[in-house]
Amino acid sequence: MSSVTVRVPAKVNVQLSVGPLREDGYHDLVNVFHAVSIFDEVVAKESEAITVRVNGKWSDQVPVDDSNLAIRAARALAKHAGRTYGADLVINKDIPVAGGMAGGSADAAGALVACNELWGLGLPLEDLMEIAGDLGSDVPFSLIGGTAVGTGRGEQLSELPTGGTFHWVFAPAIGGLSTASVYAECDRLRQASGAEVPWPQLNDSLMEALGTGDAYALGSNLSNDLQAAALTLRPELGPTLDAGRQHGALGAIVSGSGPTCAFLAIDATHARDLAESLTATGAARTAVAAHGPVQGAVLI
Repeated sequence: MSSVTVRVPAKVNVQLSVGPLREDGYHDLVNVFHAVSIFDEVVAKESEAITVRVNGKWSDQVPVDDSNLAIRAARALAKHAGRTYGADLVINKDIPVAGGMAGGSADAAGALVACNELWGLGLPLEDLMEIAGDLGSDVPFSLIGGTAVGTGRGEQLSELPTGGTFHWVFAPAIGGLSTASVYAECDRLRQASGAEVPWPQLNDSLMEALGTGDAYALGSNLSNDLQAAALTLRPELGPTLDAGRQHGALGAIVSGSGPTCAFLAIDATHARDLAESLTATGAARTAVAAHGPVQGAVLI
């Protein structure tokens, strides 16, 4: 096989509860992932070495050196297989970069699935999930998609059934936010407040809303403990969130570590209208309607 193409989705966190800072520098999380219909494609082609190229609207913001997560994923897979392999990875990018939507993690998951197929390894999903967990907290979810609860650092996943399709609008901001910087700001704000940080707990009302497909209840239960930190670093996100609520969003939240803003809509028509309103009024530079949950990394 000379070429393999994998499609992999973005995510939004409908709940992101962050526990106290641990001694190892991480936080215990309760992280409810939801995969949405904004996709990257990862193409793996036969090659003597592992390399990466990036096309698409965000291509100029993606590194193509050894720091690229897709390259790291391919190398980790080859190491796991115990042999030397090559692959020319071509990423066709549509997920915002450093936008809180797991674009880099998606590309890593896509590289794992594509190279597993290209190299004829035939490794089961369980093996790929183990490799993914070593690459980053969001990479395992990018493999499976759907809706899932992540605990630990977010890599310990339990899949969740949902009662229907949810419709979203995403407003990517100009420039990205470093996940590490947002967590550090979250820790600083908490230390400054002096309040005790509670142990993260799953929101039962949110779980019920997901299970019954109740968009109104889901919108009122969206939560993100990193949002205050993201707004401190990027205060211009506040008016964007407010504008979405004013235009009828059922819920408005910073996606993950940001700076993409996510808005829950009533249905597909409302999502299209909301996206048009946000851009027409200048509240967002661009806005994209999407739906979820969708499948994780899949061969196409």
